[in-house]
Amino acid sequence: MRALFYAHRMASMITPDTPAVTPVIDLNADLGEGFGRWTLTDDEALLSVVTSANVACGFHAGDPSIMRRVCELAAARGVRIGAQVSYRDLAGFGRRAMDVPAGELADEVAYQIGALEVFARAAGSKVSYVKPHGALYNRTVYDADQAGAVVSGVLLAAGQAGLPVLGLPGSLLLAAAERAGLPAVPEAFADRAYTPAGTLVPRGEPGAVVHDPVAVVARAVSMAAGHAVTAADGSRIPVVARSLCLHGDTPGAAALALRVREALGGAGVRVEAFA
Repeated sequence: MRALFYAHRMASMITPDTPAVTPVIDLNADLGEGFGRWTLTDDEALLSVVTSANVACGFHAGDPSIMRRVCELAAARGVRIGAQVSYRDLAGFGRRAMDVPAGELADEVAYQIGALEVFARAAGSKVSYVKPHGALYNRTVYDADQAGAVVSGVLLAAGQAGLPVLGLPGSLLLAAAERAGLPAVPEAFADRAYTPAGTLVPRGEPGAVVHDPVAVVARAVSMAAGHAVTAADGSRIPVVARSLCLHGDTPGAAALALRVREALGGAGVRVEAFA
């Protein structure tokens, strides 16, 4: 049922009559994914390439000192700062399924955004958008309760001004954001495999993460310039995205991100932040 629902929403977004648009894409990466002495992402190198930084806010990774440092680096480079909110799951890196009551989840989302905002403002910048991480991101594709809770948390933290919300095209998260009057930003993944229905292949399945750099670069260009990608079964599926994600925890992520950005430019795609 989830796949059928998603496929229907995707089909409604791209039709033969959909007009051509100027190829413009934001390039984002997950940053600040460390804790204490443990580090995972090459934040400084990635911030020289990406236009938006999804900063871990302490629930799946990150701590106050890391958050402050990433915000300072991002602000110095003119990179937009985004709050990457998550279930409270440091041990599982936010990738384990959890059932959190909607009211509690909204509070936790607001808490994470507020914490990052302190460091962003201290660095002379601000939190420019919100993106769920891991299990929460995938849950909000089809779960209206959890999607609504994330949006409620954004509104609680940002007030009526709100913040843009990143999510999978056709997801209930983006639908909830639109209903609340928040900018809904569709996102694609260059280094993740897609199902024929347009959802991400679960990480526990073989081939869920695309490791071949050549394939990642080709998929990035295909999604940004051609609005389509090859799914795991070999079929071509439509992709509508304003932002393209590369995971910061992938080995060699910074070098791969640079290759992607150069390839996008070579294909006539303008890389710039959406917020």
